[in-house]
Amino acid sequence: ALADRSEDPYLSQADFIAPAGYKDHLGMFAVSCFGCDDMVKMYEAENDDYSKIMAQALADRFVEAFAEYLHRDIRTNLWGYAASENLKEEDLLKIKYEGIRPAPGYPSQPDHTEKKTMWDLIKAEELAGIELSESLSMMPASSVSALVFAHPQSTYFAVGQVGKDQVTSYAERKKMDLSLTERWLSPILNYERD
Repeated sequence: ALADRSEDPYLSQADFIAPAGYKDHLGMFAVSCFGCDDMVKMYEAENDDYSKIMAQALADRFVEAFAEYLHRDIRTNLWGYAASENLKEEDLLKIKYEGIRPAPGYPSQPDHTEKKTMWDLIKAEELAGIELSESLSMMPASSVSALVFAHPQSTYFAVGQVGKDQVTSYAERKKMDLSLTERWLSPILNYERD
């Protein structure tokens, strides 16, 4: 059992934020491509699956490209902590820049419910018209949201399986019902829910 344990550290996004009493930044954003959902409905009505898939794929690529552009602008201009960054495309794709932009629901931030907090803070629906469904999917479907960390050692990671004691503690700190917390975190639970 001990031989099976990894030497890799267990990371948290909190590792990339300065402790209380120190000045630091945490950013967040949401970007979207409007109009694609209407195009998809039109192509569905015409039974044109190819055009529907192409419209969705292009809208997704546009949104992801804008998210990358925005993250670069934060690094080089807005926060300026990497003002002299001049990376080649292949280095950008290999994430050789400083800082990360993890998204809710992805491996380093598996809890989708934190989108509600983000939406309240950045007023994503009021200012940009990006809505959240009951299941916390972003609408329009071609949307990206993320937190932005500038810490020079920040890195993408995956939250591993979590035990009942961890989920109970997390639910208490979020002031969220345990069964609801378990439902949202079900993909990473290391136990069967009651």
